[in-house]
Amino acid sequence: MSFTYPSARPALAVDCIVFALDLAKLKVLPIQRDSEPFANHWTLPGGFLEIGETLAAAARRELAEETGLKNVFLEQLYTFSHLDREPRDFRRIFCVG
Repeated sequence: MSFTYPSARPALAVDCIVFALDLAKLKVLPIQRDSEPFANHWTLPGGFLEIGETLAAAARRELAEETGLKNVFLEQLYTFSHLDREPRDFRRIFCVG
């Protein structure tokens, strides 16, 4: 199903920061991008929301798609919306698990 709106609508995205303790050392799970921009660079797992999807559902879907992780505790900690923080035209929402 396609949607058409009379005015531009922002695209929202989520990123997940996955923390773990390994021998009392804090570790974070990055992924390596496979597409441009920034192909082969390390980043956080995440992506765009789909129509009708909540932030929590998008975070769980993206985390599972990009890392295979499921049933992970997620909590929204902060929303970043600075217009110049991302070279592509969207704002990202961060979740932590």
